[in-house]
Amino acid sequence: MLVLVAPGQGAQTPGFLTPWLELPGAADRLAAWSDAIGLDLVHYGTKADADEIRDTAVAQPLLVAAGLLSAAALGDVAPGAVAGHSVGEFTAAAFAGVLDDTAALKLVRTRGLAMADAAAIAPTGMSALLGGDPEVTVPHLEKLGLTAANVNGAGQIVAAGTLEQLAALEADKPEGVRRVVPLKVAGAFHTHHMAPAVATLEQAAQALSPADPALPYVSNKDGRTVATGAEVLARLVGQVANPVRWDLCMETFQALGATALIEVCPGGTLTGIAKRALPGVATVALKTPDDLDAARTLVAEHTAV
Repeated sequence: MLVLVAPGQGAQTPGFLTPWLELPGAADRLAAWSDAIGLDLVHYGTKADADEIRDTAVAQPLLVAAGLLSAAALGDVAPGAVAGHSVGEFTAAAFAGVLDDTAALKLVRTRGLAMADAAAIAPTGMSALLGGDPEVTVPHLEKLGLTAANVNGAGQIVAAGTLEQLAALEADKPEGVRRVVPLKVAGAFHTHHMAPAVATLEQAAQALSPADPALPYVSNKDGRTVATGAEVLARLVGQVANPVRWDLCMETFQALGATALIEVCPGGTLTGIAKRALPGVATVALKTPDDLDAARTLVAEHTAV
């Protein structure tokens, strides 16, 4: 059984879309999406520097567009489940047919702008903790006023809060944590700091008519599959200010019988976690079009006919 997953913010790197635009139709598709959302995705995916694509309002639609573009290049795939990490949930919602590509990109553009506005209220950020025991780490973070915003499994938790709180974490690591790595994001996402963005997204979502998922859609909220489009949309809105439980998503992949996992562009983060947390599950990360052949082989080997 194949799972198709989409990465979250921080996976982007300068120029990462350049090789993808050489594929037939890719440049035209990206240009059309750019017109639809009022953002030059071609520029940001090929020529912009790291600081430009770190901007939340840019990074989020850029990541969703990259995921959709690379999945289209993969061809006709019928995964046994789909999921996305944080903003990658919008990519997954499009994979599942809950929203069409343009609707997903318009909504995520609104999300990025709203989260950027919320992040501007106070200096906040996120840092990944490598190693440690969640039962020790989470209470330690709470003691420092931080939130365990991403519980990713395989010994990785992402803390979020004010820059002052994150600095205190650097000086006072939880027992067993080897490193604290600041992430390339511009705010404390998936925490109470994002509450203003939830209200904005709720209003934008009212204009949409989501379809029920055509594929099992695994939610970041609790790792459960979601049966209705209305519930998927409600979770996309609320998840902005709530922790990402990727560990529970992976438990669901296992329960569903996953044997392979493909991470769409810019792949690498989620496959890295899966290699540690899902032993025996074959993985391919779509970083460039050179990875498509390996991914297609995985599709052929792990998709029921």
